[in-house]
Amino acid sequence: MKKSLAVLVSILITFSGTALSDEKAPIKYGLTLDYTKSYVFATPSVSQAIEDYRNYLNARGGINGHKLEILNSDHGNEPQRGIEAYERKKREGAIVFEHFSTPVSKAVLPKAMKDKNVMLQTLTGRSDAADGEAFPYAFPIAPTYWAMAANIIQYIENNTKDIKKAKIAFTYLDFPFGQEPIPVLQELQKQLGFELKLFPIALPGTDQSGVWSGIRRFKPDYVVAWSFSALHNIALTEMTRNRIPLEKYISVVWASRLDLKSFGYERAKGVKRVEAVATGTEIPIIQEILKAYDAGKGAGPRENVGTIYYMGGIAEMSILTEGAKLALNEFGAPLTGEKLKKGLEMIRDFDANGLMAPVTITSSDHQGGGKTRISEWDGEKWAPVTDWEAAHEELVWKTIKEHSAKFTKENQ
Repeated sequence: MKKSLAVLVSILITFSGTALSDEKAPIKYGLTLDYTKSYVFATPSVSQAIEDYRNYLNARGGINGHKLEILNSDHGNEPQRGIEAYERKKREGAIVFEHFSTPVSKAVLPKAMKDKNVMLQTLTGRSDAADGEAFPYAFPIAPTYWAMAANIIQYIENNTKDIKKAKIAFTYLDFPFGQEPIPVLQELQKQLGFELKLFPIALPGTDQSGVWSGIRRFKPDYVVAWSFSALHNIALTEMTRNRIPLEKYISVVWASRLDLKSFGYERAKGVKRVEAVATGTEIPIIQEILKAYDAGKGAGPRENVGTIYYMGGIAEMSILTEGAKLALNEFGAPLTGEKLKKGLEMIRDFDANGLMAPVTITSSDHQGGGKTRISEWDGEKWAPVTDWEAAHEELVWKTIKEHSAKFTKENQ
């Protein structure tokens, strides 16, 4: 009898210990990025930000006591490698994933939806995944390129006496990333009456001389540019050579302080970009993270801290943490993909203490509201020239719904 009682007590202690262990089990994040091919202009800074945030978070006890564990690997922008990494990390217990690659994200998306695992896809993947009704487990959690284009046109409209007389050049890398805003720009042209002319840049984008000669002859009031990394330096050099004022240049979000370095910080004054996150090192969370760098414990080069790529990673982690916290508070542990989905959809007007545009995520809107602002390079930093706002939302959502309806129909 005593022996049986001892065995029973042992079993109860074992199960009690397991329950306590599960209660504070780590939250596993499947991070698979392109460290070797197409996205290397951004992924080192994004990965650095995610590691810095993870270290900052875990040093303070994690999320409601749950440490965040990053399962990090390279997919080389190859969809099959991304799928294999997803399956492996799923078996290891990951419930949330990020791939930071449009082809890989598109390949993994059907599997993540079927498995009910949350898939983050900030500024990559399918823009129509903003439609939470069609893509319940995909979270862009950032303005789509359609929203960015619409917001840029709103800025131009606000700063032009007569938008019907405005001439806008759209220069873009001639592949899906660059082509994506065109339908929204063309529809806004019909609605507002400005003159729009397209100037595609052939890949890899290093030869832009003919493009900028054409833009010079067009004599635009503004140049909207869908490009990234060192290609901005080429564009600004060609603008200078063609005597096109740099203040006419408005870039998509992918224009970093470091991208302007080779052109010259002082020379680049007046260049503008659309952005969804603040940059620089004055944000409270960055001030905290820099303490680790002061102690020699940063995850990468200090000069990356505060750039647009780095801040995008911090913003994504802040949103993920907020969603996980809300889910654990509401539904308890263990955290699952389904609980995390619901937690993310509870986020309201969250800006992480000035880090980004206020984000509100609902079951129908997974882009978070689509707010951006325009900033201008002043020779030393990016200075905001507008407030956070979302423009032409009816058109943006019409575009999102048209694309998501096609996906739903094809996957019924």
